Amino acid sequence: MRVTVLHPDLGIGGAERLIVDAALALQSKGHTVKVVTNQFDPAHAFSECSQLEIVSCFSWFPRAFCGRFKAAFAYFRMCIAALYVALFMNQDVILCDQISACLLVFRLLRCFTKARVVFYCHFPDLLLTDRASRLKKLYRNVIDGLEAWSMNYADVICVNSNFTASIVRMTFPRIAARPLTVLYPSLNTSFFDSTEPKRPSKLERDQPGFDHMFVSLNRFEGKKNHQLAIDAFVELGRRLRPSEYARCHLVVAGGYDRKNEENLMVFRQLRDHALDCGISSKTHFFLQSPSDAEKLWLLRNARAVLYTPSNEHFGIVPVESMYCGTPVIAVDSGGPKESIEHNKTGLLVDPNVNAFCDAMLKMIQDEELRNSMAAEGPRRVNRLFAFQAFADALNSIVQ
Repeated sequence: MRVTVLHPDLGIGGAERLIVDAALALQSKGHTVKVVTNQFDPAHAFSECSQLEIVSCFSWFPRAFCGRFKAAFAYFRMCIAALYVALFMNQDVILCDQISACLLVFRLLRCFTKARVVFYCHFPDLLLTDRASRLKKLYRNVIDGLEAWSMNYADVICVNSNFTASIVRMTFPRIAARPLTVLYPSLNTSFFDSTEPKRPSKLERDQPGFDHMFVSLNRFEGKKNHQLAIDAFVELGRRLRPSEYARCHLVVAGGYDRKNEENLMVFRQLRDHALDCGISSKTHFFLQSPSDAEKLWLLRNARAVLYTPSNEHFGIVPVESMYCGTPVIAVDSGGPKESIEHNKTGLLVDPNVNAFCDAMLKMIQDEELRNSMAAEGPRRVNRLFAFQAFADALNSIVQ
C-alpha cells in the first residue's frame, strides 16, 4: 500500500523518533512510504531519515507572529501540508500525529482522497500549555476546541500507553466511547546493535570518574525538568565524601534547536542554575543534540539514567537505557510506570531532590542490585518494545 506519514517538525525528540520508526516499520513490510513535514533539517534529524523519502513543504511559512500564536501557526502550517497531501499525493493510508486539525482537512476533501487516516495521539495538546492571561485563555479555548472536535474524524486513533489512553478519554468526552489502540513506541534494536558508540568530544578523554556518570537525557524544554537532575546531583555531593563525589559526573544532554526559543531559554536557565549551584565545568557537562553514536556512548557508560519529567506520556529514553543495560531512575508517574519494572530494571521515585538522590546513592553503593537491573533491562525491552513487534502491530492497523 501507499502510505503517507505527516508530521509537523521532523527534528530530534520522542515524537519524531516514533514517526521515523513508524515509517521504517511500514517500509520494512513492503509498503511505499513518504514522509511529509513542515520542517526538516538533515543536520538536526535522526540518521535513519536518510533511508526515507522525505518531502519538506511550506517551511518558509512563519512559525509565529512576533513570538506569539505559535500553536495557531503550527496548526495552520500542518493544515497546509495536509491540503498538499490530499490534493497532490495519491495514497491509501495517511498516518499523522501531534496536530489533529489536519484531520478536518482530510474530511473536507474526501472527494479528493479516499485514504484511511490513522491519528497517533502522544498526549492531549490542551494539557501541555499554560493559560496565564485572559487573552491566552480565550486563544487556547479556540485551539483546544479544534483539537477536541477534529480528533474524532480519524478512522483509527492510536495512543502510546494505557496511561495516555486514560487521559485522552477523560479529556475528550466525544471520543470516550471509541476504541483506542495502544501502540507502544518501539526501539530499533538492530540500530543499537550495529552502531559504534562515540565518546562526545566535550568529555575530555583523560577525565577521571566516569564509573559514576549520571545522564539526564531529554529535550531542553521546561516540562522535561532537567533541573531536578542538577539539584539531585548537588545533594549527592552533600552526602558523599569529597573523594567519592570527585568520581561522580552529571551529563545533561538532549535535543536542541537554535530556531526553538524554548530550547534556547531553557538551556541558558539550566546552565546558569548549574553555575549558581557551584558545579564546576569539570563535573557538569551540557551536550546539545548529541549524535546517535554519542547518545549510545552516554547510555552504555552511565551509572544510571535520570528521567525527570512528571506524567510523561510514554518516554522512549527509559527503553533505550534499559536495552543498553543501564538502570533508569524515573518519576513514578505516567508512561515510565509501564515501561520500567521497579527494582528490576530501574527505580520509580517521587519527583523530588531527596528521592532522586537516594536512588542515585543506591546505584553507587549497591553493585549487586545495579548488575541485576543491567541484565534484566535488555530482556524486558526485547519482550515488550522490540522493533519487529511494533512493525507487526502497526502493519495490522494500516491493513
